[in-house]
Amino acid sequence: MLKQRTLKSIVRTTGVGLHSGAKVTLVLRPAAPGTGIVFRRVDLAPAVAIKADPFAVGDTRLASCLERDGAKLGTVEHLMSALAGLGIDNLHVEVDAEEIPILDGSAAPFVYLLQSAGIEEQNAPKRFMRVKKVVAVKDGDKWARLSPYEGFRVEFSIQFNHPAVNRSGARVAVDFADQSYIRDIARARTFGFTQDVETMRAQGLALGGSLENAVVMDEYRVLNADGLRLPDEFARHKALDAVGDLYLAGAPLLGAFSAHKSGHALNNRLLRALLSDAAAWEWATFERPDATPARVARLFPDVRFA
Repeated sequence: MLKQRTLKSIVRTTGVGLHSGAKVTLVLRPAAPGTGIVFRRVDLAPAVAIKADPFAVGDTRLASCLERDGAKLGTVEHLMSALAGLGIDNLHVEVDAEEIPILDGSAAPFVYLLQSAGIEEQNAPKRFMRVKKVVAVKDGDKWARLSPYEGFRVEFSIQFNHPAVNRSGARVAVDFADQSYIRDIARARTFGFTQDVETMRAQGLALGGSLENAVVMDEYRVLNADGLRLPDEFARHKALDAVGDLYLAGAPLLGAFSAHKSGHALNNRLLRALLSDAAAWEWATFERPDATPARVARLFPDVRFA
């Protein structure tokens, strides 16, 4: 059967929060089957646990922030994206600050961290949320949609009035049965514009941002000495964010996500709309190879049937 997954061992790292600028220690611990992804603010007394849940998302200004009982934890989307890409179902995530560290601005360091801990299959079937009908949300010319699909596919288009972005690809489509999350998505970094920095910092945002953890542009060009990692890195990072935001559903989705100019707020609205409609989704498990759609079986190529 397709099994749930956790880590084999405890792993930790330190970094800074992109928006807070504060030093953060992150500890990832294995968790029992059925636990889900649970975050803990261990710097608070008593510690506050917040489970991955779209209805726990509060602030969505430039990041997804979870909130519970007055405790907040921001910028969870890159770690959640890596967990989705590697098929991690159960994990305890401990932090001693109000934000997940940004590391290099992509999901690649989290992928490395998870792989270094080792990934362990658990004796319980992996549970998917299968999309049964089209669900869509819109905000002006921005929109996001989930459609039925026996697999997981992400299509994203962006539109920025900027020369560097316009020269890159404005659309990306990734079917994770055929393409690699690690190769095609994980390395894409977050990005920003120098003209927005003063405004963001006045709002208490981007205090830890730098050329070390973001692609930064002035009015004309990319300022990072090493340029872009991927020709269409901007669109791919938006897809990376969407994968992480969608994994806040609490289980991997079986469906096709498509969006234009969407962000954390609209991605969250889409998930809430899906989960609020009992006719729009159902639980699915796959305990026999002959009953598993081919595209689902290929989502996690290193998972084997037992």
